[in-house]
Amino acid sequence: MCGIAGAYGKDWKYAYQALDLIAHRGPDGRAVTYMPNGYLAHTRLSIVDVEGGRQPISGSAPASWLICNGEIYNHPELRQRYADYPYQTHSDSEDILAVYAQHHETTTAQLKGMYAFAIVDGDHLFLARDPLGIKPLYYGSDGTTFYFASEIKALQDIVVEVREFLPGYTYSSRQGFVQQYDLRAVVDAIKPSGAITPLDVRKQLQQAVHTHLMSDVPLGVFLSGGLDSSIIAALVKQEIPDLHSFSVGVEGSEDLVFARQMANYLGTQHHEYIYTQDEMLAVLPEVIYYLESFDPALVRSAVANYFLARLASQYVKVILSGEGADELYSGYSYLKQIETSQALHSELVETTAELHNRNLQRLDRMTMAHGLEGRVPFLDRQFVEFSFTVPIELKLFGSQAIEKWILRKAFEDLLPVEVVWRAKQKFAEGAGSAYIFEQMAAGVITDEELHRERQQILDETGHRIRSKEALYFYRVFRRFFKPSVVSLVGFSRSL
Repeated sequence: MCGIAGAYGKDWKYAYQALDLIAHRGPDGRAVTYMPNGYLAHTRLSIVDVEGGRQPISGSAPASWLICNGEIYNHPELRQRYADYPYQTHSDSEDILAVYAQHHETTTAQLKGMYAFAIVDGDHLFLARDPLGIKPLYYGSDGTTFYFASEIKALQDIVVEVREFLPGYTYSSRQGFVQQYDLRAVVDAIKPSGAITPLDVRKQLQQAVHTHLMSDVPLGVFLSGGLDSSIIAALVKQEIPDLHSFSVGVEGSEDLVFARQMANYLGTQHHEYIYTQDEMLAVLPEVIYYLESFDPALVRSAVANYFLARLASQYVKVILSGEGADELYSGYSYLKQIETSQALHSELVETTAELHNRNLQRLDRMTMAHGLEGRVPFLDRQFVEFSFTVPIELKLFGSQAIEKWILRKAFEDLLPVEVVWRAKQKFAEGAGSAYIFEQMAAGVITDEELHRERQQILDETGHRIRSKEALYFYRVFRRFFKPSVVSLVGFSRSL
C-alpha cells in the first residue's frame, strides 16, 4: 500500500510537493524518478518484499518504470505464467510490468487485486485503476502537463480541475481513456441461479479471504462484533492462529460488547479503544482532511474508523475489513422499503458500483492516515460477481425480511448465535457515536445561518446542504479544500 503521484508533459516541478501531501500513505520510504517527459513519485508502505520492493521499479524495456498503490492477489500465479520475465524483486507490483511487457493496454485483464498504477514506457504513459475503485486515483491538467495522484489534496493547487479516475478504466497517452470493466454491464449479463446454497457462499468467501492474506508483515482484522467483520475474523483465524483483532467505541457501546464476545469465542489477541465525545470533536478536522469528504454519514463512521485504524497500526500493518457485505447481500434498513426484487437487485448493483467514493474511500483514507493497509475480501471481484448470481429472495428473506439471510446461514455454525442474528447497525451507531455531531451542530448553528450559507454553497458549488450537521462538516472541509473539488464528493444513499 502506498501513495503515487506523477506528471506527463512539460512541467515537472511538483513531485516533492505532491509527495509531502500524501506522505502518510507510505511512511517506509519515498522516491522520485525523473524522465524527459515527466516524473513518477512514490511513497511506500512496505507489505510484500519489505527489503527489495522499493519503487519506482524499472522495467525490462529501456526507459520503462512502474509505480503502484495496492496489492495484486494473483501474484503467485502471475510469477509462474510470466516466469521468463527478468524480475528484479519479489514484489507483487512488479508482476504488472511482466504482464504489461506482453499485453500493454489490456494488462488489467490479467490482474486480480486492488490497485492504482502508472507505467511510463519511453514516451508513453499508461494508468489504471481496479474494477471497483478500492484504491483511489485522481488526475487533472494545468494546460501543458497531465498530473495524477492518490489523493485530491496533492492536485488541487496544481491543476485547473481535479477529476476522479473512474474504477475499471485505463488511460493511455496513445488511446486516451478506455473502460476495461463495467460492473453494471457484467451483472446484467449474469443469470441468477436458484441452486445456490449457503455452503456455496461460504466456499466462495473462504477462497477470497485466503487470497487476501498475502503479506510479509503482521496482519489483523477489524472486529465490530457485527456479522460481516465477525465472518472475516472467523475465516482469518482459521489460517492465522495468533490473530490480532481491533474494536473501538464510546463507553458502553454495543460494538465493544459484541466484539469482546466474538474475540473470546475465537480466541484472538483483542485490542480495544474507548474514545470520548471530546476526542471525537478534537480529531474531526484531521478526519475530514484525510477523508476528503463532508458527507455526514461518511464522516460519522470515519471518526470511529480513524480511532480504529490508529489502534490497529500500533500492532499490525495490514487489516481485513467486512466492507461490502451490506451492498452485496442487502444489509441496509432502507432496502426493505423497496417493493420488487428487480428494483432491489438494481439498487444493490448501484450501491456496490458507488462504493469507490463512499465506504471504500473512508476505509482507504482512515487506514492510510495511519500507515495501515486495509483489505476487503467481500469485494474480491470473483466473489462480487458470484454474489450477484444469488437470488435476491435469499438476501432479504421471509416475512420478517431478514437482511443478509443466506450470509447468516452460511456461517451460523462458525459464530455465536447472538452474532449471527444480530440486527444490522451502521458502524457509527454500533460504536455509539452516530448522533453526537448532529446534536453538537444543532447547538452552534442557527436556523438563519443554515438558510444563508446553504444558499451561498448552492450558488458556489451546486451542492445543496441538507442539515446543520452537514454544514458544520462543510465548514471544516473548506479549511482544507477548494469549492471546485466539491463535485468529487460522494454522498450516501441512506442517512
